[in-house]
Amino acid sequence: MIEIKTPQEIEKMRVVGKVVATALEAMQQAAAPGVTLKELDAVGAKVLADNGATSPFLNYHPDWAPTPFPGSICASVNDVVVHGIPNDYVIADGDVVSIDFGAVLDGWCGDSARTFIVGTPRPEDELLVDVTRQALEAGIAAAQVGNTIGDIGYAVHALARKHRLGNLEDHGGHGIGTEMHMDPFVPNKAKKGKGVKLQEGMVICIEPMFILGGKDGYVHDDDGWTIRSLKGGRAAHWEHTIAITANGPDILTAL
Repeated sequence: MIEIKTPQEIEKMRVVGKVVATALEAMQQAAAPGVTLKELDAVGAKVLADNGATSPFLNYHPDWAPTPFPGSICASVNDVVVHGIPNDYVIADGDVVSIDFGAVLDGWCGDSARTFIVGTPRPEDELLVDVTRQALEAGIAAAQVGNTIGDIGYAVHALARKHRLGNLEDHGGHGIGTEMHMDPFVPNKAKKGKGVKLQEGMVICIEPMFILGGKDGYVHDDDGWTIRSLKGGRAAHWEHTIAITANGPDILTAL
């Protein structure tokens, strides 16, 4: 069932969205060579506590996962595409770091992700990060009343295809509201005009995940959570929570 929000409920989601955006900014500023992923997790957890919010990630246990998720952030470095566990890994110069973060406040959820390069970047990594961000922007631009979920997936995949990047096609975004993961599924590859029609009051997350080296598979680490590119290609992940409105897409997880 797709949850339709009132304008007042969307404003409540904007409040929690700002908490998410604030935390992501704080974690990016804290990321430096020598800092561990656990330390970044602590930064995110502090922002939650300071704002009276809680984490929808910590102890999240979907039926496909062997154990509950042990952190407030998903911290994915280099060839880890998504769902990386914040552990004792020490960030090094040139690492590509993706942080996925969520918050719950007054019963409403926000979810966003960003990728950044710590220290000295490689040109190919800069392109990867920038194109994945562009794919998010293209997906958002397609999130118009009357368009379909397929239009979003088509716009996202067009950037992967153009730049010959791998696209985690069977993963994607989702509806969000009183729960973090809700209907509809928002694919990162789809046909124009196909799928659920977008209507005013829907709130969704769009989240492209691209991999260097073209079409690539993925494997799960032994922890059951971490998704890693099969051939070792570095990955990027961008996400925003978007409200579908009569005036166009409204980003709720922006500062």
